[in-house]
Amino acid sequence: GEVVAVTGDGSNDSAALKKANIGLSMGLCGTELAKMASDIVILDDNFNSIVSALKWGRCIYDNVRGFLQFQLTVNFSAMIIAFVGSIALKESPLKTIQLLWVNLIMDSLGALALATRSPTDALLLRPPYGESDGLISNILVRNIAGQVVYQMIFLFLILFAPSKIFGIAEADEKDQSIHVSTMVFNTFVYFQVFNLINSRVTSNDLSIFDGLFSNWVFLLIFFGIGCLQAIITE
Repeated sequence: GEVVAVTGDGSNDSAALKKANIGLSMGLCGTELAKMASDIVILDDNFNSIVSALKWGRCIYDNVRGFLQFQLTVNFSAMIIAFVGSIALKESPLKTIQLLWVNLIMDSLGALALATRSPTDALLLRPPYGESDGLISNILVRNIAGQVVYQMIFLFLILFAPSKIFGIAEADEKDQSIHVSTMVFNTFVYFQVFNLINSRVTSNDLSIFDGLFSNWVFLLIFFGIGCLQAIITE
C-alpha cells in the first residue's frame, strides 16, 4: 500500500525498477536495460537532481491545472452568456468572429502564458499528491465556480440593463444592439485577461504574485492580449 521509489544502475536492478511506482536509473553508469525499465533517468548520477525533478514535476502539474482552471472558466462563461442571450434576445450577444478571437487568445496565448511559470522552492514544502488525487481538485472547482458567477453577474447587468446602469441608450435599435454586444464582448475578454493572473495559482499555499514580475513571457502575453483586444474592438 506504500508508494515505492527504487534507484538502480545495473541490469539486475531492472525488475525492481519496473515493479516500483517510480524507478530512477543512473544516466552515466547505468546500463541501457536499467534505463529502459525506469521512469526517470538521472542524467548526471547526482541525487540532488531528484530534488530538481520534484520541483519541475510539481510545477508542470500546477501549470496544467492552472490552464484547466482558466480554460473551463472561459468555456462555462461563454456557454452561459451565449445560451441565455440567445433565449432572451433571440441572438447570441457573442458573435461567431468574436468567439473565434476568444478561442484563439485563450487556447494558444493563454496556454503559453500559464505554461511558462518556473518552479520555486515553495513547491517542496507541499505534501505530495496521492495517486487517487484528481486533476481537478475542490480548490479548482471553487475557483472556477466563483469566477464564473462573478463574471455572469456583470455580463448580465450589461446585457439586460445597459441604459439604466451603464447609460447605453442609442436612438436606433440596431445601434443599441451593436453597442451592447460590443460592451459584452470587450468586458468578457478583459475578464479572461485578468483571470490569467488568478489561474497561475491552483492551491492555497501560494500567492498569485509569486514570480509574476520575473516571468517576462507571461507579462508580454498579458499586455499583448490587452492591446490587441483594444485594437480589434476599435
